[in-house]
Amino acid sequence: MLSLRKFAAIIIGSILIAIGINFFLIPLGVLDGGIIGIALIINYLFNVKVGLVMLLCSIPIFVLAWYYNRDMLYYSIIGLLFSSYVIDFMEPYQYYFLYYIEWTPFTRSVLGGFIIGTGIGTMIRFESSTGGTDLLAQFFSKFVPLNVGLIILMMDLLIISLGELLLPGDTFLLSLITITTGGIATSLCTLNRSKSIYHL
Repeated sequence: MLSLRKFAAIIIGSILIAIGINFFLIPLGVLDGGIIGIALIINYLFNVKVGLVMLLCSIPIFVLAWYYNRDMLYYSIIGLLFSSYVIDFMEPYQYYFLYYIEWTPFTRSVLGGFIIGTGIGTMIRFESSTGGTDLLAQFFSKFVPLNVGLIILMMDLLIISLGELLLPGDTFLLSLITITTGGIATSLCTLNRSKSIYHL
């Protein structure tokens, strides 16, 4: 059964992720890491909805998770479905935000990463996620003595490196800033979170 606290964490986390993606990253063509980063790469290349790509890319990971931790899987599916919907729902409003608020690319990258990282960290803190590499990071945290946010940061570096090869322009540094601040925010949100709450 979905508790009220977990449901609230999913709503708050999803809204923060959607704000970070639509209002801060997409206007700059900047990447985040993980499944979000992969979805942004595909969006920039083929103009496919970010939320839809996140949903499709997470399916193989959810299939894997089915065999290891079904309780966490259920909450992550809810988190993925809701966050994917909110991301695509808020997309048309990004231009209004850009029109009224002006920030430097550096500021947008820092704030975008921090907001997304806070959203992801909020969901992880209450045993949910958007699926994808967030879910994988939670699995890896059972076997290696590293904070979930740090594991996500390492995977994110791989994603933005791939994006640098595939995408035109030079946004690697801004993407690096984004995933660094996102990793810090996620780590802060999951600080002192006991790994023992997860059981294989």
